[in-house]
Amino acid sequence: MAKITRKPAPRKAAVPKKKARAATAKPKAPAKTSLKATRPNSIKSWTPAEIHEVFSRFRKANPEPKGELEHINPFTLLVAVVLSAQATDAGVNKATRALFEVADTPQKMLDLGEERLREYIKTIGLYRTKAKNVIALSAKVLSEFGGEVPRTRAEIESLPGAGRKTANVVLNMAFGEHTMAVDTHVFRVGNRTGLAPGKTPLEVELGLEKVIPAEFMLHAHHWLILHGRYTCLARKPRCEVCLINDLCRWPEKTV
Repeated sequence: MAKITRKPAPRKAAVPKKKARAATAKPKAPAKTSLKATRPNSIKSWTPAEIHEVFSRFRKANPEPKGELEHINPFTLLVAVVLSAQATDAGVNKATRALFEVADTPQKMLDLGEERLREYIKTIGLYRTKAKNVIALSAKVLSEFGGEVPRTRAEIESLPGAGRKTANVVLNMAFGEHTMAVDTHVFRVGNRTGLAPGKTPLEVELGLEKVIPAEFMLHAHHWLILHGRYTCLARKPRCEVCLINDLCRWPEKTV
């Protein structure tokens, strides 16, 4: 019988694998500029002559700027500043007008008591905590400082509810010290204009103290606060009426 031989089936040609596409990363959108992200060297530094010109203009427009927190004496100023944390000056003034008529000294504030104090300031944010702090600081001013508001930054900062900004405001307004209180307005102006860029209020404070001539320091923080509150607004700066728009370093200014 004849032997039957079968031919092996032809192998299929290997299909070459598709080359993996090289991953192409999409270019990232440029990060939005924010005041916090502003680097000190991203804006051309001001010259001493330009800084002198800025504060000369502020002085000419408002020779004796006043803080907008109403007070009677250093103690009521201290209380008003403590109450102003995360609150508006107008809101604090509305509450303290009646309060300071009955409690304008540490002893009178203690006699008023925390519960009754809360009734006076209940329209202010965080009023329960603030009432507790005001009573505690009143007691400390009496027991450790003879009933007088202390005159050093460290001593004021040791009082309940008082921080560096509080100390700077009291030292400046009550005692005429050349301090720089940095609130949200001063922080914004310092960064936006390029006068004193910084990531923290302390950096801006020290930067401003370094560049502002001594002849302007008594009123400098008031000029900057008022400028930030009424002209260099957070969302829509009023560049068209700005006293220093020709000197300002902000790249997005509208004039």
